[in-house]
Amino acid sequence: MEKDFRLMVAPLQGLTEAAWRSEHFRLFGERQGDVEYFTPFIRVEKGEVRVRDLRDFTSELNREMKLTPQIIFRDAEEWRMLVDKLAEADAKQIDMNMGCPFPPQVRKGRGAGMLAHPEIISEIAELTKQYADSIEFSVKMRLGVKDANEALALVDILNEMPLRHVTVHPRTASQQYKGTLLLEELEAFASKLRHPVVFNGEVSTPSEIAALASRYDGVMVGRGLLRRPSLFSEYRSGYEIPASEQEAGWLELLRRTAALLEQRLCGATQLRDKLKPYWEYAPATMDKKIIKQGRKLGKIID
Repeated sequence: MEKDFRLMVAPLQGLTEAAWRSEHFRLFGERQGDVEYFTPFIRVEKGEVRVRDLRDFTSELNREMKLTPQIIFRDAEEWRMLVDKLAEADAKQIDMNMGCPFPPQVRKGRGAGMLAHPEIISEIAELTKQYADSIEFSVKMRLGVKDANEALALVDILNEMPLRHVTVHPRTASQQYKGTLLLEELEAFASKLRHPVVFNGEVSTPSEIAALASRYDGVMVGRGLLRRPSLFSEYRSGYEIPASEQEAGWLELLRRTAALLEQRLCGATQLRDKLKPYWEYAPATMDKKIIKQGRKLGKIID
């Protein structure tokens, strides 16, 4: 195991928000080492930074964990607006999303859509240097919009940025979350970067993390942790817990998340709708009847 290998929790809209992060940290934090969490992306809407996005970053539930806000933007103006607002909120690190494959975002030039605009990335690269004394930046990206070689054209720009790391999901935006991981293209891209490279995509077991530790500087996991929240602590300990314990941990995390959300949402309907998406990530070994009821009712069936 590499001592400096970084473990990171990927941001997923509507799922890895403050309530889930807080309880995941409390249940597994002491056993998972120095893990870094990332907020779902913070964006500009109707000319203003979305207040609810900022609330997720400034929530008191984040106080004990290492948390980095992630921003999504379509131009240097939006980028500066977001960075300045987060600087006011005392952010010391900011992650720049150039990897979201959601078509509406890509069409507007945000997320992975930014990869088609090297001129804007160049402008932002210069801006990062102006904030380098107070904020550390990182990038989360794909290999391209449609062509997996598009990232290669950005190497020089990225290498000139003062970045903590570059997280790469080895797919194009057009693939979204389906299709083959483009590992050869990732290797070709990563070999040219001067920054630490973090692997993101289809990681679900401690043994997969161990294999990546010899090749990359870190791993960022989203859906794999939603399905197996003990994943990082299992990797750190070198012990894979039985499926029954994985299920128990998953259910306990959902119970705790639900208890926090219940204090913040208005009524049972809102709570049910908020919890339903988590059931899409129930452990595959769990009783199918329980999963079916959970997906339907959005709550734990005792």
